[in-house]
Amino acid sequence: MAGFQLWRSRVRLTSALVMLAFVITHLSAHSTLLISLSFAQDTLVQLMRPWRSAAGTALLFTAFLLHYANALWSIYERRSLRLTPWQWAQLGFGLSIPVLLALHIASTRLAEAMLGTDNYYSSVLVLHWVLAPQLAVLQVAALATVWIHACIGIHFWLRTKLWYADWRIAFFTAALLMPTLAFTGYLSAGNQVMREAAKDADFVKNALGDANITDQTLAASKRMAAALILTHLGLIALVFAARAVRRRIHESRRPPLVAHPSGQRLSTHPGATVLETLREHGIPHASVCGGRGRCTTCRVQVSRGLESLAAPNELEAAALARIGATPGMRLACQIRPTADLAITPLCAADASAADGYVAGGLEGSERLITVMFVDLRGSTTLGEAKLPYDVLFILNRFFFEMKQSLEATNGHYSQFTGDGLMAMYGLYAKDPSQGPAEALRGAREMLLRVERLNRELAAELPQPLTIGIGIHYSEAIVGAMGPPRSQIITAIGDTVNTTARLESLTKEYGCPVIISRLAAEVARLDIAGHTLHEAPVKGRVQSVQFIALAQVPAA
Repeated sequence: MAGFQLWRSRVRLTSALVMLAFVITHLSAHSTLLISLSFAQDTLVQLMRPWRSAAGTALLFTAFLLHYANALWSIYERRSLRLTPWQWAQLGFGLSIPVLLALHIASTRLAEAMLGTDNYYSSVLVLHWVLAPQLAVLQVAALATVWIHACIGIHFWLRTKLWYADWRIAFFTAALLMPTLAFTGYLSAGNQVMREAAKDADFVKNALGDANITDQTLAASKRMAAALILTHLGLIALVFAARAVRRRIHESRRPPLVAHPSGQRLSTHPGATVLETLREHGIPHASVCGGRGRCTTCRVQVSRGLESLAAPNELEAAALARIGATPGMRLACQIRPTADLAITPLCAADASAADGYVAGGLEGSERLITVMFVDLRGSTTLGEAKLPYDVLFILNRFFFEMKQSLEATNGHYSQFTGDGLMAMYGLYAKDPSQGPAEALRGAREMLLRVERLNRELAAELPQPLTIGIGIHYSEAIVGAMGPPRSQIITAIGDTVNTTARLESLTKEYGCPVIISRLAAEVARLDIAGHTLHEAPVKGRVQSVQFIALAQVPAA
């Protein structure tokens, strides 16, 4: 089953790209109608030559059949048809395409193969603009539907790529420009044909005669188009009938239940994914890629029933490996409960594609972490002595140097605190005990950079910049926190409060760095000759033991 899903995903994408290439070729030829009919006809012949070869025809026909069969199977496979508006749009446009294009296909490619006609731009335009103007409206609607369906599909495919945001405007421009040129060429050529028909009474007869189009071939084309439409509608009806039968059978059985943090216990249809179950019950849940196992924004933590789930398929396993998923983390769009489950969503319901790249475990978990607080001394005095933009210039330089220090020592810039910052060490390390030693290196780097900054800005500063640094190592709740789309990776809990207290004590002890005893021991700091101090922490029963450092020893 896992291999089948991966194969389906690749086939769906490959077949779509093949058909898109054909559509782009066709629209490119239509664009040249702006130049002249003869030039457009020659261009069409050249551009269509690869597609009209035996290999090209086989490739295009196979791509259509595979994409069409996959679409029908996708409808049948879904246990719930509660889709997002974009998914409904893509599905609706996709199912409309065969109906809109049936007559065009029957009167061109099929008529050529089965009725011996030869279609040219002139003959097609005569049919569309002179003999049956409603066909021109149908043709425009068909091309617009095909293009919109393709653009939605490409958008869903690329929106999970981080680089896509930078190229979205370019893609949008191309997506708007190509059909606009094609439609403009089609309209221009249609007007030209109508003028020719008005001037020359034999123009229509000659155009149809050159293409071997007669009343009999037109009638036969309509019959073929009707057969195509009826077959298409019949297959859709068959799929929905099969869904209804399956649903009736499943309703007679006791379904698995999915426990949600909202307190609801959601019944599932056998074979339905957790994502489909949530949507069936009207519960918003993130899924940027539309439930195709690409983006990981639908990730959930399975707290009960994990053992009953099948192992991740190749798509899910690759996505989970990409974010370094922690035990119990699965993708809601890929897991299909066969027994009761309890889940917790790990991303906000309106998560973006970028949220899907957040490493696993950063959605909120209790873990060992090294927290550092840095405070700039005398910022109030600085604000009184300098103009506002001068103060901002100095502060921006200061924070830039602090951020550079963190990046150089594997620290994570967590929060801006007015005239200071909070940082974390060991956030991405496999062994969090490396954090205290790296934090000491970071503190030393910060002090060196502040000294250099004082030399560079000596003429601008009323007095040299000084900082106080507090470092502590313990357990905290770490994860992405804050309002949707403005979340930051930070920590909360007693460890954070203790670190803030240590940083404030640097004023009292007149030293640049204070490190807790636990962090010093984990960092293997030689504390011989250092006095072990102790101080209470608000909200904490036990006091914290710490060491005041006048300077940070080199690693």
